[in-house]
Amino acid sequence: MGRKLLLEHINVPGIHTLEVYRQKGGYRSVEKALKTMTADDVVEEVKKSGLRGRGGAGFPTGMKWSFLAKPEGVPRYLVCNGDESEPGTFKDRYLMTHIPHALIEGMIVSSYALGANTSYIYVRGEMMPQIRILEKAIEEAKAAGLLGKNILGTGYDLELYVQPGGGAYICGEETALLESLEGKRGNPRIKPPFPAIAGLYGCPTVVNNVESIAAVVPIVNDGGDEYAKIGIGRSTGTKLISASGNLVKPGVYEIELGLPVEEFIYSDEYCGGIANGKRLKATVAGGSSVPILPANLTLKLANGEPRLMSYESLSEGGFATGTMLGSGGFIAFDEDQCIVRNTWNFSRFYHHESCGQCSPCREGTGWLEKILHKIEYGHGTLDDIDLLWDVQRKIEGNTICPLGDAAAWPVAAAIRHFRDEFEWHIKEPVKSQTSNYGLADYANPIEKTPEEVKSQN
Repeated sequence: MGRKLLLEHINVPGIHTLEVYRQKGGYRSVEKALKTMTADDVVEEVKKSGLRGRGGAGFPTGMKWSFLAKPEGVPRYLVCNGDESEPGTFKDRYLMTHIPHALIEGMIVSSYALGANTSYIYVRGEMMPQIRILEKAIEEAKAAGLLGKNILGTGYDLELYVQPGGGAYICGEETALLESLEGKRGNPRIKPPFPAIAGLYGCPTVVNNVESIAAVVPIVNDGGDEYAKIGIGRSTGTKLISASGNLVKPGVYEIELGLPVEEFIYSDEYCGGIANGKRLKATVAGGSSVPILPANLTLKLANGEPRLMSYESLSEGGFATGTMLGSGGFIAFDEDQCIVRNTWNFSRFYHHESCGQCSPCREGTGWLEKILHKIEYGHGTLDDIDLLWDVQRKIEGNTICPLGDAAAWPVAAAIRHFRDEFEWHIKEPVKSQTSNYGLADYANPIEKTPEEVKSQN
């Protein structure tokens, strides 16, 4: 049974309330940090822990904090990114819904470490129930002297606000989030300057994911060295995984990083295998923006070793044979799913969510959607596959923010690993409207009968 740091008490009745949360040891890290540690001590513990950003990029959190500029007389801000708009990702919403005080406790300790006296939790506008839950939890914490002036008599002041977003995926990008928080259109900024130098209202700012901030609590309570013992290599600690798709038990799981992917998918402790007795065809391991992998490369590396749920193992082999852990949005596809249709669906999303600031993304995402729609609905040509490849190549790396990359990578990976399925859609336009391609030989590591092989050739 894997160790639980964030979800240990998730099923305790009333854990969303301050009273029950404190009975289970809540806010111990606030007392410890504010009364026995300096701000630099907290930053040092986070560095020792090896905690990496849980929002997708995986950048070391302690290092990010150490970049924060500290000019005299200029306020500093901590902003929590609770926008969570990545398709397939719902872990932050789960945490904010069921154990909101874990986030607020993390915000207090993290704000203290950064020298911030005003902090914000920016939440996607559609998550109104979660916004109300957080606002109530903040009221409870303030009434108990855990927020506001002179917290616990230590002389440290902190005001914490929840800010609803406008419901745009682009506002998950930290500089677009800051623009939105300032009341402007949520367009990403050109970097440099980075938010650590000139962020919210032109002041030094750190933007961290919900899970990243909540993870600071066990790090301060137990020490960075203890936290670093969990996990594998540079992937330390635990990670929340949003598991969805054709699984027996979809949901949010807290895993120790380094868990074999095969165990995560098939063990009863986690997802319980593929639903309805079907076979695995492909997975998206870290949310819709990461490359899709066929089943054989999901479960094993190209060299045949087991693939693990860690930043390093999932990216092993680069995009040729690997993917990314990303935000932990794990989507499983069974043998009946259509890769072309799924890729078109992702492209529709990115076309709709592009802010339009950069031409390659604004125009390119539209092209990707149109060409994929053409192939999916039986009007494609073989040249369209090469055109798709060309368009995604011209988007990747040519935009201000990573949304362009997020739109390009799923298309490139789908063609790289499932080109035969694209060609089948084009060569069998009528058949493709009423049936799915099924499993390609390389996408089925479990078993395949000779009759099935013949029927596909």
